[in-house]
Amino acid sequence: MRQVESESEVLKTLLVYPLTAAGGYLFYKLGLPLPWMIGPIIVAAAIGIFELFEFRIPVQTRPFGQMVVASQVGLSFSPAVFASLLQLAPLLVGMAIVIIITAFLIAIALSRMARVPLTSAMIATLPTSPVEAAIVGERYGFPPAPIILSQTMRISLVVVLIPMAIFFIDGETARVARAFNADYDIVSIVSLLVLSGIGMYLFRKLKISNPFFLGPLAFSSAITAAGIQFEPYPSVILWAAQVVLGTWLGSNFRRSLFSSAGRMMVASVVSTFMFIAASALIAAGLSVFVDLSWETLVLASTPGGVTEMALTAKFLGIDVALITAFHLTRIFIVIPSIPFIIDRIHRLEGR
Repeated sequence: MRQVESESEVLKTLLVYPLTAAGGYLFYKLGLPLPWMIGPIIVAAAIGIFELFEFRIPVQTRPFGQMVVASQVGLSFSPAVFASLLQLAPLLVGMAIVIIITAFLIAIALSRMARVPLTSAMIATLPTSPVEAAIVGERYGFPPAPIILSQTMRISLVVVLIPMAIFFIDGETARVARAFNADYDIVSIVSLLVLSGIGMYLFRKLKISNPFFLGPLAFSSAITAAGIQFEPYPSVILWAAQVVLGTWLGSNFRRSLFSSAGRMMVASVVSTFMFIAASALIAAGLSVFVDLSWETLVLASTPGGVTEMALTAKFLGIDVALITAFHLTRIFIVIPSIPFIIDRIHRLEGR
């Protein structure tokens, strides 16, 4: 009996991917931005929220999407790009610090709206992965569901709203990134996948944060910086990676999660909009004083995941390496600082 139920669950999970891919195709035909990721997010979320059928997307599927995106992004890190990024180091670090300060202010608002401790609100707001945030929250005795909801809401809304906003403001200029690339080099594909696998394994063994993205990115960018140029993945592989990522992200939205979150759900949506708006306004204002477009700075400052923002930059034709560098700088500043920041807030709150 249990075996029959297990087989049924597997079939339902496999059924989700054709449905989410169909959502991506529909968005693609409609000419909407980042279609192969936003479409699957919306379809998977709709299935879960409306409880059309039970399914579970294992978190182990996400590394495939991260690996493909990261190794492709690494191909943008030429020696010239590295040199320009070094010149922008103060801006990269400064932007990361501004995002942390903004997150703290938004956490105060979330704490008051949801009537939860500031420590819990800060864990739910700081730009990190939903799983890592939930683990930190459990250390302090906070239920993981509201934290996961808030973090997932932040990433999903950023992925959906920011590309849409930039796309429709800029109009047709962003559509050049929709070109279909059917060319492929099997040696390049296999080499990138092997390098990505080695990078993921080593970074995971070294217990480096976000190993499934940073490992492939490190190896791919190092090879590119050394002057060895691989051909990019054909569009089909990159689209498949986006479908996998979007399906996993959308599958986190379940009716039970919303009902258990209660007041936190509404507060999370409002605070996420506040976070996105504040980051975008700061970035747009900063663009007046630096030699970078407002689109670049908005993408660089939005509190989304590095994988999703790299894909957005690629679609919109914005400097992928620069956007990735901004978000990686934020990650390397925020992630190691989370225990210190949360511990200080928890102590102050205890007093």
